[in-house]
Amino acid sequence: MATGPYDAPARVVADLVGRALDEDLLPLGDLSASLLPPEAQGRAEFVVRTDGVIAGTACATEAFRQLDDEVHVVWQIDDGDRATAGQVIGVVTGPLASILTAERTALNFLGHLSGIATRTRAFVDAAAPLRVWDTRKTTPGLRSLEKAAVRAGGARNHRGNLSDWVMFKDNHLTALGIVEAVRSARDRWPGRTVHVECERIDQVVEALDAGADALLLDNMTPEEARAAVVVAEEHAAANGTRRALLEISGGITIETVGTYAETGADVVSSGSLTNSSPVLDIGLDIEVR
Repeated sequence: MATGPYDAPARVVADLVGRALDEDLLPLGDLSASLLPPEAQGRAEFVVRTDGVIAGTACATEAFRQLDDEVHVVWQIDDGDRATAGQVIGVVTGPLASILTAERTALNFLGHLSGIATRTRAFVDAAAPLRVWDTRKTTPGLRSLEKAAVRAGGARNHRGNLSDWVMFKDNHLTALGIVEAVRSARDRWPGRTVHVECERIDQVVEALDAGADALLLDNMTPEEARAAVVVAEEHAAANGTRRALLEISGGITIETVGTYAETGADVVSSGSLTNSSPVLDIGLDIEVR
């Protein structure tokens, strides 16, 4: 199975889709579909009911592929593309029973991931020129898929997991303190980015002096974030170094992110991209041949 830039790894897709099919089929299979005439063929169209951005087509295709290799799916749109209400985005043909059995699994993935891509695109548009990152606030087991959907929506991925880089949140700093935290990270994990959460300007100064690569400006107002940018730029100029990356986070919504757009920070992150996105309404309209 080929993958595109907005797909999770093919092995992950295959595994998760297989688990979802098992939820529906074990132990006795699809009792309703088993009663259909075995020779019955079907043609079905994926139709978007409301405007949105599409993601998860690989998962939908995989649901039919795993169930029956005589079912064929042809997409008329790519992940990351916008779709309008009423638009046909893909066509499925093959044995009717197999189409009906895989229908819900395919739609569950497609609607959920397209919902994330749709919300992400809205957030990206509202945040410009700030770049947008996601977070680790993902559905357990679905992180690779949801982060792929974020990419389809035009944002970028923050850490994939806790091994990607060193990130000190307030609870870490309560035990370590900023200076010791950065020093220990440089000693233990010298090849990793060191990212420090800061809630106040004095913490920004301390983290910069300690040599942090990136700062998370947590729950700061636009004015406070703008002041933190000035401090970071002055620190870099005084030391002849590259300015630390500045990330804004904490309670940022689509409605408020625009007020941070001109602060001079680099990125804004939001868990709402993955944990608060409504499903995009997509249906599978089937006709018997």
